[in-house]
Amino acid sequence: MALLDSKSERHAQPDQRPRLFLLFYVGADRYALDAHEIAEVTSLRPLKQLPGTPTWVAGILTHRGQTIPVVDLAARAGVDSARHKTSTRLVLVYYQHLINPQAPALLGLILEQATDTLRCLSDDFKDYGVDNTDSPYLGPVLQHPQGLIQRITVAKLLPDDIHARLFPVLGAPS
Repeated sequence: MALLDSKSERHAQPDQRPRLFLLFYVGADRYALDAHEIAEVTSLRPLKQLPGTPTWVAGILTHRGQTIPVVDLAARAGVDSARHKTSTRLVLVYYQHLINPQAPALLGLILEQATDTLRCLSDDFKDYGVDNTDSPYLGPVLQHPQGLIQRITVAKLLPDDIHARLFPVLGAPS
């Protein structure tokens, strides 16, 4: 009987299957993005600068007829801007801001050494007990044989004021 219960319990929790994560670096630290949040991984390309935005807003690009804002995640994290190397990628993610989660948009991220993947359970990432009020996009961490890997929460990448400037049609905070 216990065997049947554990089988039905496993089927009741579909998110307990291993998920694929894209690994990358910010400085010397490793980070992960859930592959379900990624629309496309491509090489870097020239961007149109956006004067008056924070330095970590790298600019905008036109991709398949759509204008997409791009964030340099290393600069967003407060370290030097991402180095433009062959392993540096432009990753287009589905950005669903918490203000308007029904209206996803594409957001570009410049990520260094975005060449490896990892398959694990989402629950393998654990809260590490540090207040990230100033960096809410920094999610839980995974203890890995090669060191800690921190998960990035795409929906929390942009502060409300920058979200409203880069995605005015998605709505601003009320």
